[in-house]
Amino acid sequence: VQLQASGGGPVQSGGSLRLSCEASGRLPSRYGVGWFRQAPGLERDFVAAISGSGKTIDYLDAVKDRFTISRDSAKNTVFLDMRSLNPEDTAIYYCAVDFQPLGIRRDPTAYNVWGQGTLVTVSS
Repeated sequence: VQLQASGGGPVQSGGSLRLSCEASGRLPSRYGVGWFRQAPGLERDFVAAISGSGKTIDYLDAVKDRFTISRDSAKNTVFLDMRSLNPEDTAIYYCAVDFQPLGIRRDPTAYNVWGQGTLVTVSS
């Protein structure tokens, strides 16, 4: 499976964006998908993750009231809806698949396949 992240771009503070992570091949519903972000000079950080069933979701505290992760299994796509964006959200956003079917994880090293990233730039 290959992942294609899209939907990033420039946005003003307070604005919204929807990121998409589309799998080129079939994305088995038992695999969790995570979103991560990496700002310049910083490590790649966990943002949100969703289990294969969609029933278990986890968010970074800093985004949990502003971001929503969801998946459309029919379209092999996972979305990250972001609202009330602020300059601290500026980063390259990556999606990734975890082939471990038990739960969802925050550790980026646990994820097996990564998309190429999409840049989100929030201006004040």
